[in-house]
Amino acid sequence: MDGELLARYEAIVGTDVIDQLKQLAHHLQAARVVHVNSTRYGGGVAEILHSMVPLMQALGLNVRWEVISGEEDFFKVTKSIHNALQGHPVEFTEASVRVYEENNRREYEKLKEILEEADFVFIHDPQPAFLITLCPQRKGKWVWRCHIDLSRPYRPVWRYLRNIVSNYDASIFSMPDFTQPLPHPQYIIPPSIDPLTEKNMELPSDEVEGVFERFNLDANKPLVLQISRFDRFKDPLGVIRAGLMAMKFIPFQLVYAGGGAADDPEGEIIYHEVLAAAKDHPDIHILYLPPEAHRTVNALQRAADVVLQKSIREGFGLTVTEALWKGKPVIGGDTGGIRIQVVNHHTGFLVHTPEGAALRIRYLLFYKEKRLEMGRKAHQFVKENFLITRHLRDYLSLMLALISGNGERIEVEARS
Repeated sequence: MDGELLARYEAIVGTDVIDQLKQLAHHLQAARVVHVNSTRYGGGVAEILHSMVPLMQALGLNVRWEVISGEEDFFKVTKSIHNALQGHPVEFTEASVRVYEENNRREYEKLKEILEEADFVFIHDPQPAFLITLCPQRKGKWVWRCHIDLSRPYRPVWRYLRNIVSNYDASIFSMPDFTQPLPHPQYIIPPSIDPLTEKNMELPSDEVEGVFERFNLDANKPLVLQISRFDRFKDPLGVIRAGLMAMKFIPFQLVYAGGGAADDPEGEIIYHEVLAAAKDHPDIHILYLPPEAHRTVNALQRAADVVLQKSIREGFGLTVTEALWKGKPVIGGDTGGIRIQVVNHHTGFLVHTPEGAALRIRYLLFYKEKRLEMGRKAHQFVKENFLITRHLRDYLSLMLALISGNGERIEVEARS
């Protein structure tokens, strides 16, 4: 076990939490675990795996992280699948199916030996889901981890994917509302953030203050921020509308900062739509950040007075978790995983419209003490519920349940 890495987490979450992880991992020593997704950078899944994999390794598991690749046509199809699973009607043709399945077949040939020999395979989201149909000789347990809001899928696409996902030994969803009828056990595991990464670690005050000069912001004017990919479901145009409405009553500057992901071909188009909506307003700043700009995101979140996440559909919303961890109240869309993070009137506000978001921006900027109180509650709420150590505990427990068939009880002691 990597004692140094575990000790760094122990300093934040406490000895009992790390002891529980060690006890669970003791029953899984040297287990061969493979995670498969479609991008190593950009988006919450990649961020989670960048932390989850080393932690699993530190606890004695034999873990690999594999990334499938593909041409532009493959990612256009998988983006349409993603949108469909979140309820958007799409054109899903036989040609689309062929592109999707053939790409998975090519990728399977590269991973065949690894996947067949693994004790546990975690397949993340729809892009590599078809791999299971190509691996009849698999020895281990396969789990489909769906990070998407699947509560109201576009049925024609979901019927196709359901026939694939039904082959798995289990599925993981972020919330009970996201589950669908499937012929295997389903587990609810909310995502998490890693407090040790560049995006969430404490930063020197001069680095936080430096973002004002770097991005031509006014250090004497309140800062309202949304960090998101340029994605229609993040409602960037609604964010601009909310900002413009609120600015009529109270002075502040609005920053929408984000980028794209390797498996999302629509980001560039939406970025230009957002630029057009901002209309060169002197207090609206649109920042296109590279995938590795983690410290910049961290500094912006710490510099902000209020954070938005005005999504209209959201799998979970790790940018919400990040902002809450940094003691910022969040105004979030009343959807998906935002609902279990933004406790209305306690860690932030849930809204349905740009008008609602504008009203809450005005309230939080006007009542400073209330804003600071909500920020303190927000930090503690994340510490207790949404850090990577809790996430890993849930994964280890799931793995033990799968190999024991729920017939063996694993005792985990709390040590003083």
